[in-house]
Amino acid sequence: MGSVIEAVARFPRAPLLTWATPLELQPRLSERLGIKLLVKRDDLTGLAFGGNKVRQLEFYFGKAQAASADTVLITGAVQSNYVRVAAAAAARFGMACHIQLEERVPDVDAVYRTSGNVLLDHLLGATLHSYPVGEDEEGADRRLAEIAADLTSQGKRPYIIPLGANHPPLGALGYIRCAAELLEQMHGADRLVLGSGSGHTHAGLLFGLRALGWKGPVTGICVRRAATLQAQRVESLCRRIAEMLEVANPVTPDDIDLRDDVLSPGYGRLNDAVADAMRDSARLDGLLLDPVYTARAMAGLFALAADGRVAAGSTVIFLHTGGLPAIFGYARDLHLKVMGRAPI
Repeated sequence: MGSVIEAVARFPRAPLLTWATPLELQPRLSERLGIKLLVKRDDLTGLAFGGNKVRQLEFYFGKAQAASADTVLITGAVQSNYVRVAAAAAARFGMACHIQLEERVPDVDAVYRTSGNVLLDHLLGATLHSYPVGEDEEGADRRLAEIAADLTSQGKRPYIIPLGANHPPLGALGYIRCAAELLEQMHGADRLVLGSGSGHTHAGLLFGLRALGWKGPVTGICVRRAATLQAQRVESLCRRIAEMLEVANPVTPDDIDLRDDVLSPGYGRLNDAVADAMRDSARLDGLLLDPVYTARAMAGLFALAADGRVAAGSTVIFLHTGGLPAIFGYARDLHLKVMGRAPI
């Protein structure tokens, strides 16, 4: 365990998570799926409704503090969990936060634009900006740089948390640390399943588990792009992690397992499989999932179990990455898809 964890420890980190999140058995979902289902509760990372971004942001804020920044800038979808946690971390560390919201999801209503994470962004004191394109990472990063330049001209010391995959994947280091934590909990697990979006959580966890000697499948369920494109992204991130840490890359292309069975009609849009997974998880085990990431990842696990790609009786760990405030932004779609009626 030493070398990769010691390499991660060389990077500045601003602690936000002070405990190991639990690994919990889901008995009725296990019975339904014919497997032993354990959920790694990274929705319980604590800060402002938690989620996986808490682990990632420890390293970005560590670098921001090392640079004596007084302002952070970040970009994401309108209902982004990432920007919400960044705003909370900025508040905790006494920094200003500028958030850029991208138009990634079509045909949304006023509730989507004002409730859920957006409401929390305002409550946390962030300054919000709009970016009209949803699939333009380089353009979104350039616009952040323009906002940062304007802040610099006002005497501020801004730090940008970048979006594009061509930047050093500092956030992935949080999930290398999580891999070490998980190995202390996961005795006998056969497979790990998680949503794969930006790729930092997926790449960091896969890199960490392989570097620390665990060889089981790590299956990513695509939430934003097709499996072929996401595989390239995860492979590139793993290569960049190795370069950043100056260690050998333990991840081979064969280690990158991605499924996009439940991706259609696209990022942030419900389909029947996602709605069913969200409903069944809530009503069988009281497990709340968000409509963008974890419900789609659970729908992917349901599909894997249904067709035998996950063997009956096997032990599967599902990474719950949080995102629960987004539930409220999707009230219209959830009423229609889950409850079967329009909101009253």
